Amino acid sequence: MTTFAKSIWGLFGKHLLTSGRNGRGGKLQKRMMSLVVYLILDGKTERALDLLSEQFNVSVPTIKVGLPKGRRSTALGCYSSKDRTISVLDSDALKDPFIVLHEFYHHLRTTADAKHKGSEKYADEFAKQFIEAFKTDVKEEVGND
Repeated sequence: MTTFAKSIWGLFGKHLLTSGRNGRGGKLQKRMMSLVVYLILDGKTERALDLLSEQFNVSVPTIKVGLPKGRRSTALGCYSSKDRTISVLDSDALKDPFIVLHEFYHHLRTTADAKHKGSEKYADEFAKQFIEAFKTDVKEEVGND
């Protein structure tokens, strides 16, 4: 397990897995991760954030289209801990799982420790783990044609 994974599991892991009586906790986690990506791709980003917030036992961040003044023109999204808001550049970014999940990671870290928003590297890895779970589920559903 990577340092990143250990830090996330240490902070939030208990909220992702079931009690594991039937040994399917990991499978449930991957299904939830896949569902979150699907919801974002399907334009149901608010529902995805509701599900993430419920699973991680944190408040639901607000999401809005349009970056705050002063943000780099190259940024596709940003998180403001002051008002707990994920801002995305445009409506296309609202349906981009990588951007939404990357910014949600900053919400998680800020919720756990107001002084630390987490690194960009770990935010990227967090988003990639969800996307990989989705890709795996899609491959299983359609087969290896």
